[in-house]
Parts: sequence; C-alpha cells; structure tokens
Amino acid sequence: MIQPGTLVMLVNKKGKTYFRTVQETGDIHTNEGVISFEQILEKDFGQTISTHLGKTFYLLRPTLYDLIKSVKRKTQIIYPKDIGYILLKLNLGPGQTIIEAGTGSGALTTALAFVVGQEGKVFSYEQREEFSLLAKENLKRISLDTRVEFIHQDIKEGFQQQGVDAIFLDVRTPWEYLQQAYVALKPGAPIGFLLPTTNQVSTLLAHLEQNSFFGPQVTEILIRHYKPVPERLRPTDQMVAHTGFLIFARKIETQ
Repeated sequence: MIQPGTLVMLVNKKGKTYFRTVQETGDIHTNEGVISFEQILEKDFGQTISTHLGKTFYLLRPTLYDLIKSVKRKTQIIYPKDIGYILLKLNLGPGQTIIEAGTGSGALTTALAFVVGQEGKVFSYEQREEFSLLAKENLKRISLDTRVEFIHQDIKEGFQQQGVDAIFLDVRTPWEYLQQAYVALKPGAPIGFLLPTTNQVSTLLAHLEQNSFFGPQVTEILIRHYKPVPERLRPTDQMVAHTGFLIFARKIETQ
C-alpha cells in the first residue's frame, strides 16, 4: 500500500496529470471531482481510483521524465532528451556533488537532485532571483528541494564550493567563467555546457584548451516520436529537433 509522504501521479483518461505528496488526511481537487488521501492510502501503484463523481484516474509512481515535464516554467527548459545524455556524460550518481549555473525553471535541477540522492548535493547558481525562487518551488512540490542549495549570485565572483564532482553551465557566455569552474572542480572531473548557436560553440572551444580543459566533445541530440496506433504506425508530424548543442570536457592539472 502507498504510505504517507509518497509522491504520486494521478492521470485521467485524457492524460491530465496531477502530482501530490500523500497526506494522512485531506483531499485532491481535480476538474473531474475529488479524491481523498484516505482512498489513495488503500491503493497501490498501477491501480485505478475514482473521484466522488465516478471519474476514473490511474494511480502511478512518477518517473524522472514525468517530473521534468511537470516543471512550471518561465524560461525555456532543458529537454529530457538532452538531460539523459548530460547525466551520463557528467558521470553522476548517488552521493555526488555538482554545480549548475543558470537554474532557470529547474528542469535540469530536478534531474540532478533525483540522481545524486539524499547523500548528494546540487549547488544551483542563478543571477535572477525570480527564476531561483520558481525553481525552488518546483523542487519543493516534488520533495527534492532538500537536496539542492539555491544560490542567488553572479558566478563572475566564483563558486563557493571546491572539489565538486561535476559542473554544468547553461549560460550565454560560459567561456567567461572557465577559470572559476576550474578552481571548483576536482582534477579530472567533467564539465558540460549547453549553447544554442554554432558561433557560441566555436568561441567556447577556442577557450577550453587555454583554460586547461581536455578532450572537448560537441553533440546535438534529435528525437522523433511515432503515433502509437497499431494499424497506422508512423512518425508524428513534428519532431523535437535542435534544442541546443551539448559540449563536454574534463579538467586537467597543468605542470
């Protein structure tokens, strides 16, 4: 059975989704009626549940993909197709520490907090306070905010942490902050960047070697969905194409 404090996802037959942390008492109000927490506590994931109006919802455990897509946004978010690759390239896992700069609405922050676990830590830098507050609200809604330290600061001043396992910069001119990143990273640790245009990538590449970062790689990830109808399986009319260039390198120590 589902326990109090568990994050659940309720989905109706039209795909409308609600995320809630289960309490011992109280109600969830939807467009199709009310569901009580007492009902949910008597269920398990994968089962159906009905509102007081008799409307059916599916009771599911949200995936990381679901959590990222649910982020309330005031900015463009980093897409799940890119986030998965970022997590692998930065070699992140439970107990690790990472700095991100450019919190935005907190989509990548959500994934980072999910992956580093309760023993890890995400240090998220954002110059615009309203974005930092929104991201914190998004993380609190899904009970991941305790894994993140939100820092409202211009990263030109440098990072407060040293010896972190990875850094990701989602800022317009990341080459201006390479020295600050170098100081904060462990030797050999990876650093990643997201940039929208080729001229920005070229400028970054020109600066990476000068600042003792090794083995730069540039990647673009495209994804195409298919309509899941057995009799008419075909690609959807639109695809998620260019969302940005991903650049990765590693810190090396100079002699």
